Amino acid sequence: MSEVEQHTITEPWLDVKCELGEGPFWEEATNTLRWIDIVTKHIHTVDLNEGPSSHKSVAQLDISIGSTADIEGNDDEFVFGGKHGYGIFNRKTGEYRYIKKVWTEEEVAKDFERLYRGNDGGVDSQGRYWLGVMNDPLETEFKDVGILFRLDPDLSLHRVLTGVTIPNGISWTKDDKTMYFTDSPTKTIWAYDFDAPTGSISNKRAFYTVEEEGPGVPDGHVLDEEGNLWTALHGVGEVRKISPEGKLLLKISLPTRATTCPVFCGEDLYITSASEHDPEGHPESAKYQGNMFKFHAGVRGAPTYRFKYSGEKI
Repeated sequence: MSEVEQHTITEPWLDVKCELGEGPFWEEATNTLRWIDIVTKHIHTVDLNEGPSSHKSVAQLDISIGSTADIEGNDDEFVFGGKHGYGIFNRKTGEYRYIKKVWTEEEVAKDFERLYRGNDGGVDSQGRYWLGVMNDPLETEFKDVGILFRLDPDLSLHRVLTGVTIPNGISWTKDDKTMYFTDSPTKTIWAYDFDAPTGSISNKRAFYTVEEEGPGVPDGHVLDEEGNLWTALHGVGEVRKISPEGKLLLKISLPTRATTCPVFCGEDLYITSASEHDPEGHPESAKYQGNMFKFHAGVRGAPTYRFKYSGEKI
């Protein structure tokens, strides 16, 4: 049995103190890193050509956002998965608008718009935007009533999975035959057979399970160009590299327990984090809570895709 490679990060790359830093995204054309603070509703950016000194909070919205993606043929705006569904944010004006809300009139009457929020998401090779929606912890306790939605380029909305508690990382293998999806409280990253032309999934099975007892659960994840999956382990302050066969290859230890999501920017891995749930019990973790961390991975991330829209300009 080969040994697991071990690395340690001792200091943040950027001291930003997010309440819930999430959704890191690399704008490759401009070499810009953007991410969001779900709780404070801020959108953050850093010009990676300049480094941490270029950090900006470019907007504070009146709704929470869980994830973002770029739009095919539209560099002025990006699409997001937010409090009530899918929307568009204008980079120039700082304004947003919804293009598809996810709840029916009956569900709105039952207060779903208040009790739920968007969490993690991603865009597949066909330009469809997948979004996990869950109970909003600011409004109610966690329950297994979350939903994984899929928005197609024609803006048709599909409920792909139900009974989810905390939907997190979602990605697709290079051959487009497998989709990975995390429901954090299960401590498992699940694999599904994926049919790219239709967007249907089937044959659910465990890809990687955190066997250790305790608070560590898989959070957001990202694939590299070699097919390895890098997942943040929330609750214990780790990022783990998992082979395509589901074997643990590498661990990165971070100074805060509240790691949330990694993203590749070139060959560097940037890692968001959140506030420490028990600051009195873990003061060292609280010291670095909400910061952005960086690790040189020596490998590039898998290709990312833009949300496609088959009609008139959004």
